Amino acid sequence: MKIIDAHIHIWQNGSPRKAHRQTPYSALEVLNDMDLAGVSAAIIQPPAWDSQANLIAIEAARQHPTRFGILGNFALDDPNRLTILKHWKEQPQMLGLRFILNDPIHLTWMSGDELDWLWSIAQDAGIPIALAVSSHLQVFALIAKRYPELKLIIDHLGVPVDAKGHQAFLQMPILQELATFPNIAIKATAVPAYATDPYPYKSIEADVQLIYQAFGAERFFWGSDITKLECSWSECIDLFVKEYKWIGQEDKKLVMGQALANWLDWSV
Repeated sequence: MKIIDAHIHIWQNGSPRKAHRQTPYSALEVLNDMDLAGVSAAIIQPPAWDSQANLIAIEAARQHPTRFGILGNFALDDPNRLTILKHWKEQPQMLGLRFILNDPIHLTWMSGDELDWLWSIAQDAGIPIALAVSSHLQVFALIAKRYPELKLIIDHLGVPVDAKGHQAFLQMPILQELATFPNIAIKATAVPAYATDPYPYKSIEADVQLIYQAFGAERFFWGSDITKLECSWSECIDLFVKEYKWIGQEDKKLVMGQALANWLDWSV
């Protein structure tokens, strides 16, 4: 089984959020950890706390094109944003975009027409977009309806920032509605971080299963967000491969990497 991690960060500078590891994490260190855990490839999400994170990710992917893909980002108010977006996938291993849009102003942008240029160009250019918008998940439905060919990805199972246990999954009805849109997928990333009990995190398994059943194996992507976890990379893998018996053996191949590669059109 080829295992592809849907969500990792690498960086050299800056101050990560408290939930993350506080020391830099280089591409070489990541590759060593991936090899130890049996991770074939991973999608880098350049973190906001390092202003050079996109360039760092591109260089890592340039040097290791079979190991790294990228969901990058750029300033949405950049005066050259239209040109940047039209040429986005010309960068090494740049497979799509990922934005964190949890502030109240972002809800206004996404509910209105301020970001129509982003959705329309991305749809026409075949650029998938992952969004961390747990504060206003409902916007996914608005975007998906208006741009039915745009591939969207919900970050981190839609879990609100720092939420744990039952509080992490209060938006389940919204997620189940969003699952009815064929152009919306979801990342099952950082799952251990949402639990209130030790491995194998039985306190949240039923919730994860409900989300899986809603989206199906083709639109449900495993990932670690390893720098946010207290468990090992191997345990995060084993949780899905060994503990989650409700995922069939063939479907596990999809969940653990193939479905993500298909969604991002990545011939890894």
